[in-house]
Amino acid sequence: MAKRGKKYLEKAKLVETGKKYSPEEAVSLVKQTSITKFDGTVDLAIKLEIDPKRSDQQVRGTVNLPQGTGKKIKVVVIAKGEKIKEAEAAEADFVGSEDIIEKISKGWTDFDVAIATPDIMGAVGRLGKILGQKGLMPNPKTGTVTFDVGKAVSEFKAGKIEYKTDKTGVVHVPIGKVSFGADKLDANLKAVLEAVNKSKPSSVKGSFLKSVAVSATMGPAVHVDTSKILA
Repeated sequence: MAKRGKKYLEKAKLVETGKKYSPEEAVSLVKQTSITKFDGTVDLAIKLEIDPKRSDQQVRGTVNLPQGTGKKIKVVVIAKGEKIKEAEAAEADFVGSEDIIEKISKGWTDFDVAIATPDIMGAVGRLGKILGQKGLMPNPKTGTVTFDVGKAVSEFKAGKIEYKTDKTGVVHVPIGKVSFGADKLDANLKAVLEAVNKSKPSSVKGSFLKSVAVSATMGPAVHVDTSKILA
């Protein structure tokens, strides 16, 4: 186990062991317990009651954060013809066709979201090994394979994020910055919880959200009571 610094341990004393806080209390505590000098990210971790090895219990989707992420999202669009102009008009950061595919094939992944039109996915598929490992592969389920590239670019720039379970059955997503007001973090937290809860696979019986916690970059985790949100 990593040794914690004095500053971290002092902040951790503010969090009561074993207690579940209301979302409002939790995000307020996260702001108080951040120990970084820079404006850290507030992360939400949701442990699900699923078997991550079963394909029918994989959870994946998107949610629009009502207060945005606080981060400038870099979007790349891979398309053809008029769709390239549409992506440029929507202020995508990088736009192209075979040139972008070639650049990515050489290891370039300096972007947060990749959007592609269906008619070019055959070529984009060759990038599966590179984009898949980074979680950047365009997918119809997340709205990143679409002919409506202008709308997709605008949504992701405005705060639309993707969520999915990792190998341990946990969903990790950013819900804003420490500098956000507690009300903004609370709104984003609730939006993600509601979206994930609605994604419950039909094969999962009984409870779904096992535990929920929020934390700032390098700050202690604060456990959240979700009963009122999901009632």
